[in-house]
Amino acid sequence: MVDAAILIVATVVGWFIPLGMFGALAVMALLIAATVLLALAPGVPEVRAETLPSTPLRTLPLQTDAWLNRQRAALPAPAQGLVDAIGNRLDTLGPQLTALDDGAPLAVELRKLIGEQLPELVKGYQAVPEPLRRTPRNGRSPDEQLTDGLRLIEEEIGEMSNSLAQGDLDRLSTRERYLQIRYRGDGMQD
Repeated sequence: MVDAAILIVATVVGWFIPLGMFGALAVMALLIAATVLLALAPGVPEVRAETLPSTPLRTLPLQTDAWLNRQRAALPAPAQGLVDAIGNRLDTLGPQLTALDDGAPLAVELRKLIGEQLPELVKGYQAVPEPLRRTPRNGRSPDEQLTDGLRLIEEEIGEMSNSLAQGDLDRLSTRERYLQIRYRGDGMQD
């Protein structure tokens, strides 16, 4: 994108001021310099499970989703579907956390669930040797235990999101009822 921007600027400048050989060499040098600098620039740091508990609450859903998506390939197929569902729940939850105080009981529970318990569940599964993951132990295989745990976490995130939205839903309902009473009498007229 930077190279394209350099070419566009050079083209626009070339319409008004002839660049000549020196200008063409300068544009080529800029293209090379930009490419080398961007290639050497550090990328986005990788999210690690150990850093999730200390991640700011407002960015925790995004960071957890990024970490969980990197673990996806090492999980069984049913768990991969749940990873997608959890990602959708985390996408919904993210904007809701902007108004939530870090010390609120729901915030503490949410941080524990998606910042600690979810990564520990996945890391615990990954610690089990591959051949033993499908072998039942005490009636259930590690694959089934992981899937059931992810399902429970997905449902709990949904309940927490609904709990956070409850105040907004109540305010919307109250506002709608007020408008009905104010502009339609008792709300029964059409």
